Amino acid sequence: MTDHVYKLVELTGTSTTSIEDAVQKAIQRASKTIKNLSWFQVVETRGNIDNGQVHHWQVTIKVGFSVED
Repeated sequence: MTDHVYKLVELTGTSTTSIEDAVQKAIQRASKTIKNLSWFQVVETRGNIDNGQVHHWQVTIKVGFSVED
């Protein structure tokens, strides 16, 4: 077994539907260009309000992936 080295990137996903959808969109987009995605951590959740309703979610996550040899 070898020791792994990981890198973190910070992403912000957005959604008009839900927090989970915002996270999923960020991960799906990152997976198009980043290999070996392993885990994520929610760093911040925020959104905006329109006419007393949640209008848009913004979720910032840190995504970890292993660095190839």
